[in-house]
Order: sequence, then C-alpha cells, then structure tokens
Amino acid sequence: MINRTLGPASIARPEAGESCGAESLPSRSNAEAYIADRCFARRTPRLIGAELEWLTADLGRRAAGGRAPARPDAVALAAALGPYAPRSIAPDSPEWPLPGGSRVTIEPGGQIELSSAPYPDSGTLVEHLSRDTRFLDQLLEPHAIRRLPGATDPDRRPRRVLCAPRYRTMERVFDGIGPFGRLMMCNTAATQISVDAGADRHEVATRWNALYAMGPALVAAFACSPALSTAPAGSWASQRMRAWLRLDPARTHPPVRDWPDPITGYARWALDVPLLCVRRPGAEADWTAPPGASFADWLRGDLDDELGRRPGTTDLDYHLTTLFPPVRPAGHLEIRYLDAQPGEEWRVPMLAVEALMSSPRVTAAATARAGSTAERWTAAARHGLDDPELRAAAVDLLALAEAHARTPAAAAELSGAARRCRAARPPALGIAASA
Repeated sequence: MINRTLGPASIARPEAGESCGAESLPSRSNAEAYIADRCFARRTPRLIGAELEWLTADLGRRAAGGRAPARPDAVALAAALGPYAPRSIAPDSPEWPLPGGSRVTIEPGGQIELSSAPYPDSGTLVEHLSRDTRFLDQLLEPHAIRRLPGATDPDRRPRRVLCAPRYRTMERVFDGIGPFGRLMMCNTAATQISVDAGADRHEVATRWNALYAMGPALVAAFACSPALSTAPAGSWASQRMRAWLRLDPARTHPPVRDWPDPITGYARWALDVPLLCVRRPGAEADWTAPPGASFADWLRGDLDDELGRRPGTTDLDYHLTTLFPPVRPAGHLEIRYLDAQPGEEWRVPMLAVEALMSSPRVTAAATARAGSTAERWTAAARHGLDDPELRAAAVDLLALAEAHARTPAAAAELSGAARRCRAARPPALGIAASA
C-alpha cells in the first residue's frame, strides 16, 4: 500500500467500486507526462513517513497442522479495529486515523499495516508510530489477535484472508510464475520508509540513485528473515527480499542503471510492464488482463477487442500500484526493500535514511560508500552480513548516518547498529509464529 499522505501528488489506490477510466490519455507521451507529474512531486525535501507491517495471529485458533496460531480472518480483524478498520474489510467503516495520525490497512494474508502521516523529522515520526502501535495492540488484545515480530512466517502455509478481485487476480498471475508471489502476499512483512523526491530533476536523480545504490547494503544490514514456510530450499538472510526479487522480475527489476533521468526512465518502464489486472465492476468480477499485454498496448488500441475500451488516468493510477520496484515513486520515494524489524528496531532504519538523505553532500557521500555493492541485491538477500563487502558497506553507511544524525540519541542508536553489523549480527530475530 502506498503512503498517500507524504505529498499532494501521491497515488491513491482506486477501490473496486470506483469508475474506471476517468480522464482520457490520448497518447503515450501524454501518459508518460502524467506519470512524471504523478509519481515525482518536485519540492524541497523536508518530510519523512513510514509504513510498518506485521504478520498476525489469532491466539484462539490453531492453523492447519496445529503448530501455530491461525491467521485472523477479515471478520475478526474488522471487529477488533472497529471504526479504524479499512474499507477493504469493513465497507461501511469511517476509517478513522489512529491517535498518532496513522491509518490502518490490511494486506492479503492478514498482515496489519500502519501508514504514518508525514513528519518533518524521524523523532516525531517515531513518537507517533510508537503511540499508534501501542493503541493498535489495545484494539487487538481483547480479540486475542497479536502482532508477530518476524518479517516472514516460518510456520504457516500462505493463505489469503482478503478476497478482493485484485488479490484473486494477483495470486493467479503470480502462481503462473512460481511460488514467491503467494508467499510475498501472505507470508511477509516489511518496514517501508518514504522521503520527498527532490526539488528539481537533478535532485530527484541524485536522491533516487542514492536510495538504489545504498539498497543492497541496507538490505544486508537489516536482513532478519531466514525462515519462510513452504519456500523452495535454500539458505537466505532475507527470505522476504528473496520472495520480492523472484515473484515477477518484469515488475520488480526496473533497469535503473540505464536511466540518466529516472523520471523519464520510470515513466517509460511503467508503461511497458505487463498488466497485472484490469478493474471491472462488481465484487466477483474477473480482473484478468490479456496475457503479456502492457499498459502501452492497451493505450495504443491493441486490446480493443478484449477490453472494449481505452484506458484513462484512473486505470493508469491503478497500474502504477501493481509495480513493485525496490524504490517506488508515488509522489514521494518509497523505500520498499527492508525487512520488518523485531521489537522497536524499526526505528533504526528510519534514523539511518533520514541522516543519509539529510543534505546533498551527505547523500553523495552515501552513494560513493555504497558504490561497490550497488548491484548486489541477490547477494544481500542471500548472504546478508556474512558477505564481507556488503558488511563493510553497511558499517560505512551506518557510521556516516551516525555522524549526521539529528540528535545524540539517534546517533547512539545508529552507533549500536554499526557495531552489530561489524560483528556480522543480524537484528535480534523475532520469535516464531508458534510463540
């Protein structure tokens, strides 16, 4: 789910009942310009936001096989969340924000996600998210629902609890590629961080390239998901990132190194990614897209026989929510490559990103320190801090973040994270879902 509140151009996900099409898109160049404006809001960087995801368990029921608590179903989650429930599980809900400003969403496997409001500094962000996390637990506890600490589910088979056409279609498409799409949808959780894109094209490119360059080292620094139920055999530091890398490379691996201008490059790439689904009216509608067809094909008229209409801006908005690159532009820049962190450790990557993106000079230094590992996504997911080059880059980035932290308390947390990485220790792993 995209954090909608970090900027006015952020992309909202149209719901099933909304009209399709809306404003027309007369040409590919028009669509590319729309993506450029919609996905990259240009303003002086000043805000930071985050999304925290957790796997969940219904302590009153056992999952199939009896080893772990079952997933809470949509009815149980709606009852626990009350007026804070998203309309995906409670169509008449007022969808109130939590006291700290976060909004609750539910992911396909019953994961709970808090999407923060944007704040001018990570200290305020952490304060409000901590408050909302405590409030969320107060809502869940009377219903015997618990947040689980891991970034992957090591015990339960992947099973959807949401039946929306979007998720039915995603599951069917991903199942045709391999097991990782269903695993990602139902058995993984992330810590996502959002920052402003930049004031102009040059600054956008600098910040975009920095977040991609730092990605593998930060994946290694915060990898803490070595076990994933039903995943193919293999030893991985971040099974969550493994799932994201493998679920559908056409929509998760943009060729960013080939883009001198990420705004233009992303717009062109987005139009050429195959359609994941096409919205149609009705809760039971079939949203299957013509196999292999891209949004550009639809725009050009190649799908007139199959779909009976040309796409509009709301169709394009929706298509953009089905792209899953490691950094996704949604008005702001969403950092999507970090495992959910155990306990309160989710604060640390937020402090790190804030410090590393705090000025053009620091961002350039971070890009340089991460340069040798900038393309090593698979190695980061597989080996984590056991890889000496990735470990060194992670330590260097955290040390740089410590030097530019906003407060002494933040510097102390980042110093501790750097020492942990230097010793090749992952974040303290959460307890298994059977706890």
